[in-house]
Amino acid sequence: MQKSPVTLTLLFALCTMIGPLGIDTYLPSFHAIGQEFGATPIAVQQTLSVYVFAMASTMLFYGTLSDTFGRRRVLMVSAIGYCITSLAAAFAGSIESLVLMRLVQGLCAGSGMVIVRAMVQDQHQGAEAQRMMALVMMVFGLAPALAPVLGGWLQSHGGWRYSFYFLSGFGALLALLIWRQLPETLPPERRTPLKLRVIAGNYLQALRNRKFRTMLIGLALMAGANSIYISSAAEFVMTILGKDETALGWLFIPLIAGTMLGSAVSSLFARRIPPTVQKRIGYACLLIACASNLLYNSLTQQPSVPWAVLPITLYTFGISQLMPILTLEAMGHFPQMRGLASSLQGFSQMMVFTIISGLVAPQLFHSGLLLALGLAVTVLLGMAVFAWASRMPDARGLGQVA
Repeated sequence: MQKSPVTLTLLFALCTMIGPLGIDTYLPSFHAIGQEFGATPIAVQQTLSVYVFAMASTMLFYGTLSDTFGRRRVLMVSAIGYCITSLAAAFAGSIESLVLMRLVQGLCAGSGMVIVRAMVQDQHQGAEAQRMMALVMMVFGLAPALAPVLGGWLQSHGGWRYSFYFLSGFGALLALLIWRQLPETLPPERRTPLKLRVIAGNYLQALRNRKFRTMLIGLALMAGANSIYISSAAEFVMTILGKDETALGWLFIPLIAGTMLGSAVSSLFARRIPPTVQKRIGYACLLIACASNLLYNSLTQQPSVPWAVLPITLYTFGISQLMPILTLEAMGHFPQMRGLASSLQGFSQMMVFTIISGLVAPQLFHSGLLLALGLAVTVLLGMAVFAWASRMPDARGLGQVA
């Protein structure tokens, strides 16, 4: 089943959207959920934290399952599960039942980005793989840009449950598209047998690779810094900026504009500029973004748009321009176990997101300066860890455990 590059890019991007849509669509409804169930903001925040934790946990397995059963089949089953669990969340009768449904929903949401990364590398290598991943991320960027705006509209016109009706419909549509349109990229002869000893051995081989392990931590911190603002979106927009729930676009649209532009630049640079130069450009953007964000928030008592979001936009530009290069650099240590390597990367990033959204963001989201400080510390720590990993001796895991 041959598909054009444009069709494949769109299909891949839709698959990657399934997890983030479950985060961003219902963010404008945080206050409404708290009011309906009489729950505190921290209790409502846990509906996000458990979703991300469950999504992160299953990322450890989706890549390996796709190495065994094929990419397409695992994606379709997870999309069907997402459809069903989203509908169940819409009928939650208490904050406790909503937290439980979000946990189960998260179990179905972790397949997209993990398997798409593996599918891209099934078909492309080097600069072409970077270009394809950048294009996927550019289209994927529409999801977190449009989802909060759509969620705000759904909240205003129907209430928070309508966000979950929408997510259920998206899951059903995605399952149909995967079934009818998405080609399999991993033929049976290249699949890994489902043997627990082999799988455990492969995970141990990957985790024993100190350079790979440290790179994943650095990547997770740099990319996960964004979760400080994503998980604090309702408080940042409504409390710090003084807007209503329909105005989350003031945060998300500039952020995603930076994401899409950074991905487009990465795709453009892939065949023209050496990766070392591309990395310097991306790192410079991150440093300028963190410094300007701290400076602005230390000088103003009342943050306002557009100045409050411009530094964050520059951060998303820089990290989006960097991620395809750094991801391929890390995953290149295990070319015969791409699904497993992608699982470990996805797991590490989502665990950082879980920790930040559940434990760190609630301590920071009442202050623009504290949010800026949290972003800067996380980004700088991630850059330092990845730079340290890059200087380690290269010990590539080229094979699989027999």
